Amino acid sequence: MPWIYALVGLLIGAVLGVVISRLTTPGYKKQKSVQKDLENAKFELEQQKQDLADHFAQTAEMLDSLGKEYTKLYQQMAKTSSELLPNIPDQDNPFVKKITQKSTDESEIHHDIDLAPLSEAPKDYASGSTGLLKEQKKEILDSQDVVSAKAS
Repeated sequence: MPWIYALVGLLIGAVLGVVISRLTTPGYKKQKSVQKDLENAKFELEQQKQDLADHFAQTAEMLDSLGKEYTKLYQQMAKTSSELLPNIPDQDNPFVKKITQKSTDESEIHHDIDLAPLSEAPKDYASGSTGLLKEQKKEILDSQDVVSAKAS
């Protein structure tokens, strides 16, 4: 029986020793303060990310609004310039085309571009290898020779 009391006392003493050493050790206090600082820094970072996202969303809305207002201003200027100056030549009137006409014209221009690949190399290319890295002399053709060779 006395062995049991001694074993229980030893166990209680070890637990109390660990708890007291944890609370009084400067490394433990420093670890707690560093952990708290880390959590604060993470919170501030998330807050800044959210603020930045809100800022960009608000800026995008403002730019969209600005674009719409610019379109309305341009249309108003086009309308009033044709009403106030009816006899002005088209070349002198900067607002001769409306925004809608301008955008349709630009889209037609982009669709008319021929994107077919070239079937042959441009005429300024040398036929065959140039011999640039070799010391071979390459025959230089005169443009008249090429024209006469193709004609025959």
